[in-house]
Amino acid sequence: MLFSETLALSFASLKSNKLRSSLTVLGIAVGIFSVIGVMTFISGMQSSIQTGLSRLGANSLQISKFPGAQFADWRRFANRRDITYAMGERFKELMGDSARVSLQNSRSATRAVYRDRRTNPTVSLWGTDENFMMARSHDVVLGRNLTADDVAFSRTVCVLGADIALALFPSESALGNLVRIDGGNYTVVGVFAPKGSSFGGSQDSFVITPITRWLMVYGRSVRSMGINVQAFSQADLQMVEDKAVGMMRLVRGLAPEDLNDFEIFTNDSLIEAFNKIADVVAVGAFVISAIALLAAGVGVMNIMLVSVTERTKEIGIRKSIGAKKINILLQFLIEAVALSLIGGVAGVTIGMAAGNAVAVFMHNAVSFPWGWAVAGLLVCGGLGIVFGLYPAWKAASLDPIEALRYE
Repeated sequence: MLFSETLALSFASLKSNKLRSSLTVLGIAVGIFSVIGVMTFISGMQSSIQTGLSRLGANSLQISKFPGAQFADWRRFANRRDITYAMGERFKELMGDSARVSLQNSRSATRAVYRDRRTNPTVSLWGTDENFMMARSHDVVLGRNLTADDVAFSRTVCVLGADIALALFPSESALGNLVRIDGGNYTVVGVFAPKGSSFGGSQDSFVITPITRWLMVYGRSVRSMGINVQAFSQADLQMVEDKAVGMMRLVRGLAPEDLNDFEIFTNDSLIEAFNKIADVVAVGAFVISAIALLAAGVGVMNIMLVSVTERTKEIGIRKSIGAKKINILLQFLIEAVALSLIGGVAGVTIGMAAGNAVAVFMHNAVSFPWGWAVAGLLVCGGLGIVFGLYPAWKAASLDPIEALRYE
């Protein structure tokens, strides 16, 4: 027999048992879907994180009381001393001209109001300084940035994020107008250019005001500063990081034998932390997928053994008119592989669609993990061969005389 004839017979057999074939395909699709869906979403998240961390600014690092990405027990970090404004100012003085330093603190879930217009209660009010714009890679498109004098004299001025400016001033200039936030009035002196979304949220729904004014309004107690340190070039970043650690230890009054009681992290360290989490999730998805595929493989073997039993007489007739053992074996093996590959294609397609649907919902990048997709299909093909080989060998080994007698 020609291979094309064997292939046609295999697919004809699958079509004649649609329900049984569909259930087997479904089992394989679920196994592949679990790993492809997760890896598609993770790939999109990794791409978004690469671009989203640009909000920390290029060549920059962060110093804070808490880790930038930590999923362990936060209580042990909560016992650390706060990084006070006085410490931040002293640190800024010690760093001098070696880097650009920005002090930051924020209050989330606030609402901005102008006359009868108001935003959703999702606005972040940042207390910061003149270096915030460079530290967070923002550009001013209207008016000006905060100045050192604004901070020194605790002026009631603010710069609006693009979303806030659009919501409160859709058809007029925001400059010079008073915006009310948490009961306080702030004069708008500038508007930032839009940056879009990242990690499922807007990067433009915020307002900045001088850190000294922010502390006057919200108090200095239980307020730990965040410090952004920006090197002037990538080549200087490691040197700046080493100096920042030393200066921060000096500001905190730590002895040489004391461990750091603050965290310092860069974009790369945050990406590395996410990748470690992603690896754990990927292993979990792989284990779940392996269990599902093992169960699906047993289902493939079961359906093929049932098929051999049902078609015993057909096999006997084919052998009696000259079909060789290899022809019978190939026919049943192709059926098993075809079932597995159809399930694999369905699982890859649905997994990519589901993973990207979640990514789009969370405003992450759309991605297609072709490597995992190809690997998934190869696994499915191997699954069909491994679990279909015994039924195919059993069919090919039937005695034609005994097979013709089978009822």
